[in-house]
Amino acid sequence: MDRAGHDGTDRPGSSPDATSPMGSVDKALLALQELSAAGTGGLPLADLAQRLGLNKTSLHRTLAALRFRGFADQDAATGHYVLGPAATALASSYLSEENLPSLLQNALTSLCAQTDELVHLGVLSGAEILYLDKVEPARPVRVWSAVGRRQPAATTGLGRAILSRRSVDPASLAWFAGDRLPAERLAQILDLSRSRGYATETEENEVGISCLAVPLLRDGAAIAAMSITAPSERMTDARRTELATTIAREIPPLLPAGMSLPAELG
Repeated sequence: MDRAGHDGTDRPGSSPDATSPMGSVDKALLALQELSAAGTGGLPLADLAQRLGLNKTSLHRTLAALRFRGFADQDAATGHYVLGPAATALASSYLSEENLPSLLQNALTSLCAQTDELVHLGVLSGAEILYLDKVEPARPVRVWSAVGRRQPAATTGLGRAILSRRSVDPASLAWFAGDRLPAERLAQILDLSRSRGYATETEENEVGISCLAVPLLRDGAAIAAMSITAPSERMTDARRTELATTIAREIPPLLPAGMSLPAELG
């Protein structure tokens, strides 16, 4: 292990043999990585110093600087250092609704090219789905859609995909269902969507049009969803299986850091 704290293992954005051009910054970044991996329990100073191969006095000064800016915190009861709110806010800001279309443009474009179908990106907004972006195939698509459009979450593939990865109590479930379908039926749909990693909708919003959607996860919770929309005659059971396989194979490498697909999809 070198003086900057490298232990020979690969770290994001660097090679095992790389030497940081600024050791103090590198020390702070390595401390944040370890605190992130430690989770809510955090780490005592001695353990953190041992993991990083750093002097405790030096590391204490680094942590003091991180605490000053809110990137680290210290539990008053245990004395353990934990990741601070400023650090977690970075991921939230990066994956905010405003940034999602640009962050996911490559994924949407690739999925459209792979499937030759209309692809949408949406987020939950109240009891509705808000369409943030779309990529259209070269061939004509017999469906009206527009960025900024809203649809009931309960009857859309996008909405069902997101809700399947959210904690929805009975009262909220009834609210989402409204008068569009029985709450018990929506619960069954969400259970099935959760078990297979994707949600479907067949002609519930437009005659002759069906949809398959997958949730986009951050720490296991859905923050958005992407969908494939096609004429119902093309959206057979076999085609759905094929599309789910394509998404599981092609999309993960194109997702931004911190975002993933359901494990069940694979």
